[in-house]
Amino acid sequence: MGTKLMRIDIITLHPGLLESPFQHSIVKRAIEKNLAEINIVNLRNYGLGSYKQVDDAPFGGGAGMVMSIEPIANCIEDLKTERTYDEIIYLTPDGERFNQQMANSLSLCKNIILLCGHYKGVDERVRELYITREISIGDYVLSGGELPAAVFCDTIIRLLPGVLSDETSALSDSFQDNLLAPPVYTRPADFKGLKVPDVLLSGNQKQIDLWRHEQSIEKTKSLRPDLLEEK
Repeated sequence: MGTKLMRIDIITLHPGLLESPFQHSIVKRAIEKNLAEINIVNLRNYGLGSYKQVDDAPFGGGAGMVMSIEPIANCIEDLKTERTYDEIIYLTPDGERFNQQMANSLSLCKNIILLCGHYKGVDERVRELYITREISIGDYVLSGGELPAAVFCDTIIRLLPGVLSDETSALSDSFQDNLLAPPVYTRPADFKGLKVPDVLLSGNQKQIDLWRHEQSIEKTKSLRPDLLEEK
């Protein structure tokens, strides 16, 4: 078994939403290899009173409910008694836009807390006192932070050494070096007259690598020219 490289604690009101994404594919294999650990924490265990209340009406009025600071603070403080965290991340639509470069950087962390928002969000004091980084997976609103948490974990964990069978695979993904991945092909070499480019059948690895790089640039220019402007 491998040496654990990362632990992610996910604070959520809906732990059931996160069960399936971590029981399949690459993330599951990383957990089985002991390269990563995902701990799902039910925030309701820290709720207040006999009803385990975790939210309340916003001061100043308005629609919706706000996640209260006390259950979240108690939960985070409890987790911090066990280990030191590199990042405590709040998943929110108004956070930094998540991208591959950010994922590469965060994959070097040892311990991370993810806080999944719900309702109208969390009491602002949570962000002021505990959150070290705020991340969004896109400019749209979801019902909660659980799906973004699953996206975050999948993106980060696949970058850990030893998780992928081909060590170069993650480095050739789209968005590495701000380029989209080139087209890929497999058998048959000719399907209904559509043929695989000759260079991929040539066996000349130098020419193949050059072709792939050129295709990545052309594809990025066509589909995501904004990525080239960021370089």
